[in-house]
Amino acid sequence: MWFYLVTLVGLYYLLRWYRERQVVSNLQDKHVFITGCDSGFGNLLARQLDRRGMRVLAACLTEKGAEELRNKTSDRLETVILDVTKTESIVAATQWVKERVGNRGLWGLVNNAAVFPPISYIEWLKPEDYMSVFQVNLVGLAQVTLSMLFLVKKAQGRIVNVSSVLGRVAFFGGFYSCSKYGVEAFSDILRVTKQNLMMSNTNLNVVTDCMEHALTSMYPRTRYSAGWDAQFIFIPLSYLPTSLADYILTRSRPKPAQAA
Repeated sequence: MWFYLVTLVGLYYLLRWYRERQVVSNLQDKHVFITGCDSGFGNLLARQLDRRGMRVLAACLTEKGAEELRNKTSDRLETVILDVTKTESIVAATQWVKERVGNRGLWGLVNNAAVFPPISYIEWLKPEDYMSVFQVNLVGLAQVTLSMLFLVKKAQGRIVNVSSVLGRVAFFGGFYSCSKYGVEAFSDILRVTKQNLMMSNTNLNVVTDCMEHALTSMYPRTRYSAGWDAQFIFIPLSYLPTSLADYILTRSRPKPAQAA
């Protein structure tokens, strides 16, 4: 009994390993639009895909960030200024992308732009501290997706929403975690209602490798968990009873000093 079970599990992972190494053809003809490319994961992914020969359309918040990225990449990469909290900026960026992809459509949309609020107890935060988090991390992500969805459909492409383990386990981060739970839910709804698209979540290179795989593999995963900590600590914790997960997580939290 155990032999057959282990064999089946082994065959499953062997098949998955093989499938996930099948690469999409004609990568040099495919456009990928990435938000939040001034720095961090978005910047790294833009350079990574540019080295693969893909046509990268990188959205930056500032002209300085866009110029620095262009100086580090090939002439294939193009940049646009985008503020995901402003509808008019999203509309303008969508038109800009449409003009560049033409009838081929948009192969990949990577919603990477995000902000992290001040780390403190939530009762210390002002409304402006957390409203901006939702505007960028969730509302902006949804608006960009819905605005460019028709271009992704045209190419039968992929949408990569960058989430976080804090969207699976609420450990710290306050409203950041709330926004990432929203990203998880939005991605699930999008995947279920748009099954002809291949949706992926991803939460330095270990993260962008997941994003690259989601864009270039013939058989991308539904959800990616980047890093061993996510796979063997935080994700398993999300399946435990809430009281037990809370107990484990809070053991490592620093305790405030006793008042004098």
